Amino acid sequence: MQLMSRGPFTFFKRHRAYGVVFLRFAMGIFLIYGVQDNVFSWERMLEFRDFLQAHGVPYPLVAAHLSVYTQFLIGLMLLLGWGVRIAGLLLIINFTAAIVIVHIGQSFPQYYPAAELIFAGFFFLFNGAGPLSVDSLLEKKQVQIQKQPVTVN
Repeated sequence: MQLMSRGPFTFFKRHRAYGVVFLRFAMGIFLIYGVQDNVFSWERMLEFRDFLQAHGVPYPLVAAHLSVYTQFLIGLMLLLGWGVRIAGLLLIINFTAAIVIVHIGQSFPQYYPAAELIFAGFFFLFNGAGPLSVDSLLEKKQVQIQKQPVTVN
């Protein structure tokens, strides 16, 4: 066992906290790319509205905006590493709704991307953003503030 701890993966074990950055970037880029056409094109947003309407979603235009802008915001949050636990919760909610509304009865390859985003949401909810993040900077700043002595005059 001693020999394994000095193997080729020692660097990665020592820096395991940084691994979340790769997942955050992959998921963030995927989410932004997936909805950017709806964000920047009214016609595409209306197509998504029609898609939701065809699946029986009430207030389909409101639902389209809510889903699209939530995904876009989550993508930005993941890229920045800001509010990542909240982003994880939003991923779980949004893509659970997607599975219930659209994917029930579909094949595994059709619903897997939505399911994967739910699982990623749980990962972010439990693990947070990691050290290379706005969340980490804010936590360090909060700790510094709490450590400062309070002077009473």
